[in-house]
Amino acid sequence: MTSQEKELLDGQDETLTPDSSWHQALLATTGTLPLDISQSQIQQMSPLALAYIGDAIYELYVRMFYLLPIQQTKTYHCLVVAQVRAETQALHLRSLTPHLSPAELEIVRRGRNAASGRPKRVDPKIYQQATSLETLIGYLYLTDFPRLTELLQKLHLEK
Repeated sequence: MTSQEKELLDGQDETLTPDSSWHQALLATTGTLPLDISQSQIQQMSPLALAYIGDAIYELYVRMFYLLPIQQTKTYHCLVVAQVRAETQALHLRSLTPHLSPAELEIVRRGRNAASGRPKRVDPKIYQQATSLETLIGYLYLTDFPRLTELLQKLHLEK
């Protein structure tokens, strides 16, 4: 890292927490996305479509969580991969379940039932739970971003 890069980054880790940087960065990008999706269109989306977007949002959240303190790219990769594995996602879903509303539990159920493939390296039940989490994240990303942020902050990610 050059001295100029260090200067630009000085003080940022003191003013931005992972949660606030996540929130600020995602709000900045979602304001520019061409998303004009109605509630009825979201209700018509398949759980796997919601899981598709949820997978991307979840990984972005985890990547941003580990962004500070500055580390080598290989270290970032190892930390993120450990969190985006189906087994870890299943654990996260189980930790969030007591905090979910009945409507959110219904989204989780829909995601679980949609995950019908036979994954090669993981137990099908774990895969279903991971897909359920991704479905919930995708749904909340499209419908209730503050609630998504609230739930993601409840995850026990370790630095």
